[in-house]
This record gives sequence, C-alpha cells and structure tokens, in this order.
Amino acid sequence: MAKIGVLIVDDIAETRENIKKLLQFESDMEVVGTAKTGREAVALAKEKRPHVVIMDINMPDMDGIAATEQISKDVPSAQIVILSVQSDADYLRRAMMAGARDFLTKPPSGDELINTIRRAYEISKTRIAIAPSQAAQTSTAQAATVIDGKIITVYSAKGGVGCTTLATNLAVALHTEETKVALVDCNLQFGDVGAFMNLPTKHSVIELFEKADELDIEFINSVATPHNSGVKTFLAPISPEQADVATAAQIKKTLDFLRHHFSYVIVDTASALTEITLSIFDVSDRIVLVTTPDIPSIKDARLFFNLIDALEFPADRVLFILNRADKRAGIQASNIQDSLKHEIVAQVPVDERVVLASINSGVPLLVSNRNVPTAQGILEVAGKLKTSFTPPAEFIAPPADTKKPAPPRRLFGS
Repeated sequence: MAKIGVLIVDDIAETRENIKKLLQFESDMEVVGTAKTGREAVALAKEKRPHVVIMDINMPDMDGIAATEQISKDVPSAQIVILSVQSDADYLRRAMMAGARDFLTKPPSGDELINTIRRAYEISKTRIAIAPSQAAQTSTAQAATVIDGKIITVYSAKGGVGCTTLATNLAVALHTEETKVALVDCNLQFGDVGAFMNLPTKHSVIELFEKADELDIEFINSVATPHNSGVKTFLAPISPEQADVATAAQIKKTLDFLRHHFSYVIVDTASALTEITLSIFDVSDRIVLVTTPDIPSIKDARLFFNLIDALEFPADRVLFILNRADKRAGIQASNIQDSLKHEIVAQVPVDERVVLASINSGVPLLVSNRNVPTAQGILEVAGKLKTSFTPPAEFIAPPADTKKPAPPRRLFGS
C-alpha cells in the first residue's frame, strides 16, 4: 500500500527529529525529507512532492506563511499543516489564506498530529496531478455534465425561526436521482447543518472558498460530506475564527461553480446582513424569506422588504414563508400579509415536539416522518420553489434577434 509522504520543516533540529521518530511508528507514513529553512522546504517540496508538509511558522530566511504560499503554488497536491506556539486568530487566518490545510499549536499531541496528517492525505489524493490525456478526458466529461442549476438561499433577519430546519429538509425534498442537491452552510461562525443531519465535520466549506479560483468536481466531491439521503453537504468550520478566512468574492465564485454541477444549491445563512450575506443574495435565484407569527420576526421581515425595495432588488426572487403557523395563535398569515403587503406563498404548521425530536436525533423530518403536517408544509414550500422555476405554459421564446433584457440589479456589485 502506498505510504503517506511527509516533509518536516522546522529550524530546530530536535523538533524535526522528534516528529520523525514519531512518524516512524506509523506503517502508512514515510518521512521523505526534512528542512530547516523555508527556502529549503520549497526546494525539497518540488523535488520530493510530498503528500503532507509539517511546517513551522517561525524560521529565519523565509517564514512558514511565505513558504506555504509558495509550495501551494508549486506543488498543489501537497497539503500543509502549520505548527506554531502562537495560536491566535491572526496566525490562523494568515495560514489559511496562504493555503494551509490545518493549524496545530506546538507541541501537538502524537494522536492529534497523526490524525491531522491522515486527514490531509485524503485531500492530497484528490489533488495529485493527472496526465495531460487524462486531463483532457476529465475536462470533456465535466463539460458534458455542466448544468444550469438554481441557487436557493434560506434566510431570516431574525435568528431562531427555523431556517436550518427548512434548509436541511428542503435539500432532502428536492434531491432525486435526476436533480442532485448540494447543501451549503454559509453560517460560517455558528452553522448547525452538520448537527441537524448528524454529520461529522471532517471537511468544511472553507476548503472550497480557499480554492475558489481553481475548483474542479473531484475536489468538490472530496470536501463534500454525503448524507444518506443523497444530498451532498458542505459544512461550516468547527472553529468560529476560521470564518474570517472567507471573502465575499470567493463565496460567489464557489456558489457559481456549484450551480453548474448540481440542480439545486441550498444555502443556509446567518441572520446578519454582512458583505458575505449580500453577496450570496446576489447569486441566488430565489431567497426563501422565513418569518414566524410573532412581532419581532414580523418586524424584521418588514425591515428586509424595505431594504430590498430601496436597493431595487427583484421582488419576484423572494418567496415569503410562514414557519410555525398555528391556527390557535393570535397572528395569522392574513394578518401578516395585510401588514407587510407581501404574499405568504406557503405555511409550515407548528409541531414543536416532532421538530425538536428531529433536530435532537439529527434526522430530517423528510427522512423520518414525511406524513406529519410540518413535513407536508415543507414539501409545499419545495413544490412552490419548483413551480417558480417553471415558465408559464403560454410562454413563447422571443426571436433570436430580440435584445436580451438587462440582468437584475445586484445587491452587492457584479
């Protein structure tokens, strides 16, 4: 069996030797070289082409950040794990932006280092360069499967209204053998898609954002965490500080790439209207705006509608949904519509008991209990989404020489 090739980079000889001795006990690992400077590391990486590089951050001639950036360009398949006595968010952010796969505080435990190397190796296997003839075949195959998928963002200006429940279940509802679905957790600091679907966070969506300019379907599949429903999920990072690594431009590029390989891309978001959230709206074909029958939630929905009206954002791209609808409650859908002057296109009935059981078990309702009213309400939302993408029956395509209408105005640039 092929061994994991590891390059050790540290300016302290004792540290290099200790790591080397530790790895010698692992039958699936092989130290292919050691380097005491950043420049030496770059040269050795080109020569040895390791799967994983263990990189110290503080070195005399070229620091670990600069060396990481250069190795990432020269040997894209090499996955770099940064070691540093400094564990603050700034070091982590700089390391990730340079292309590091992981960041460990010195000295890491033996198990921590070994497990990190094995995780990085799994990514490395998907990034190893293929022969030109194979590349041409892969390019042709990918071109043949490019589709015009739809990006659907589930959003509420108020937290705690059930966006993640809706996003996870909509992903399950829309997924079929013919219509593949990607579920992307863009609540980068405190995303819960993994918890709601009982999935381990081995990889995070940050890995996609870091490679936004060089994505391919093999890498996408290596980062995806598959759910037993068939949905491919891209989970939030396990540490909130990793959210600082992503930029709005990277996220837009990533979502645009995903839409050409999945029929539907469901995006769960945070409530704050940040640059990132606005950029997600820009590339969304539909925004599922969620409210609940309570005054704070309705107030925040009004503020959202006021914002998109001011920015001339196309109102037909917003589907207004009432979650936790309760006929026994004082506020009904008709009251909200009259107040906000926007139609509620679907209602999801309240059933706190079954929803809480679904969340705590990590099994979406549409997997475990499709017949309960709450699940039926979510299926109605999925149906409304499908219908919204279907042109009217009387639609007639314009002549070829007809000028195309201007694209919709963006919330956050082009």
